[in-house]
Amino acid sequence: MRVYPLRPASTRFDSLRRAARVILIVGLVPPAAAAQAPRTPWDSLARDLLRELISINTSQSAGNTVTASEAMARRVRAAGFPDSDVVVVATAPKKGNLIVRLRGRAGGKKPILLLSHHDVVEAKAEDWTLPPFEFVEKDGIFYGRGVADDKDEGAIHLALLLRLKAEGFVPDRDIIVALTADEEGGPDNGVEWILANRRELLAAEYALNEGGGGRVRDGVRLSHDVQASEKKVQNWTLEATNPGGHSSVPVKDNAITHLSDALVRLGAFDFPVRLNEVTRAYFTRLAGVTGGELGGAMRAIVANPGDAAAARTLSADPRYNSQLRTTCVATTLEGGHARNALPQRARANVNCRILPDESPDSVRRILTTVIANPTVTITPVGEARNSPPSPLTPSLMGEIARVTREMWGDIPVIPTMSTGATHGLYLRNAGIPVYGVSGLFYPDTGAHGMNERIPARAFYEGLEFMYRLVKALTRGGVS
Repeated sequence: MRVYPLRPASTRFDSLRRAARVILIVGLVPPAAAAQAPRTPWDSLARDLLRELISINTSQSAGNTVTASEAMARRVRAAGFPDSDVVVVATAPKKGNLIVRLRGRAGGKKPILLLSHHDVVEAKAEDWTLPPFEFVEKDGIFYGRGVADDKDEGAIHLALLLRLKAEGFVPDRDIIVALTADEEGGPDNGVEWILANRRELLAAEYALNEGGGGRVRDGVRLSHDVQASEKKVQNWTLEATNPGGHSSVPVKDNAITHLSDALVRLGAFDFPVRLNEVTRAYFTRLAGVTGGELGGAMRAIVANPGDAAAARTLSADPRYNSQLRTTCVATTLEGGHARNALPQRARANVNCRILPDESPDSVRRILTTVIANPTVTITPVGEARNSPPSPLTPSLMGEIARVTREMWGDIPVIPTMSTGATHGLYLRNAGIPVYGVSGLFYPDTGAHGMNERIPARAFYEGLEFMYRLVKALTRGGVS
């Protein structure tokens, strides 16, 4: 682990203020050279926080989120936060969660929560061309496991909180920053555990989380997406069994054949189109950005979800298809026990991403009808967790749109439904609305893959966006 020395808060922030004078010089540098460098002391601080987070392995197998939480807690305490407002919660050995609170005015509104996770998916050094757990900055790009998912947002949230404190800003409500564990998997999800055991630490009017961000193509910003909903995840085991026998005397009643036929039927099937408040708004606003045949199809599907031609056009793109309907896909397959024996068992996993207003039971009934083979059983694996959509509150959405225009001009703000899942679902189930918003206009980041990366300039812009947004939301008058 790389450790960065800490100085007393007053000394450190005095140096940051002195460093601000450098910005005047940076402003004289040609844009191409200045774009990749930190533009403010707060940019530098956020980068340093991200660098330290990346240097700490927080993967499930060999990582330690307690170490990461305590490292960030030291940073925050050095900035003058009292111990009572900097809490590290260990939910299991090597599983730590950091919760920091900036106190607002007494008797103010309910807090807002800035949520991120600092655990990461596995990263094997032999699979990368760069060291995954070392922060690398090259040609204006940050590399390292977690720079995009989701340590960047943790560093941004902490940096903006430190900036607000240094400025002497007193919000009209408490601002809570939480970096939590096991979002990427594992038995000890931090948000779920804290809600069950220390709910007061996360109690808030609403939360801002990952899941949204800027849509960018060929360097052009197209829209700023706000995640207000997410699908439920349900896995099913499809299984066919048979007494089996010798392969030299085959019969038509074959477990692999039955299962194969079921999977072919499933692969050819599309669930019905079902739009909700979020996806209707998504296609309505995206139509104006997209234009052409696709834009026309988006307008048509909003006007009439039963428009088969519009559904075919949109379904050709997997991203839009997943917004239109529940999806189920086979992800693993196994069967048979010997090369010279008839299979006694064949099994597949089917992964379903279910619309928020549909139930796993209704999906199972549809699967049973589509497969139409009583010899193939359908058994749920685990239990889908509901994630009710968050209301598109005009005041909040309006403030997001205002700050977006202030920074990037007339870019539409588009509500979205995540086809994957975040730990925001636990908050939604607890009655706390969650909105994925970040101001991060990233192209392909390689998240969960090799050489995960983000543009430095986009990271700094996301920091400034979130600072302006959080300050506006806690200045008073916006709820």
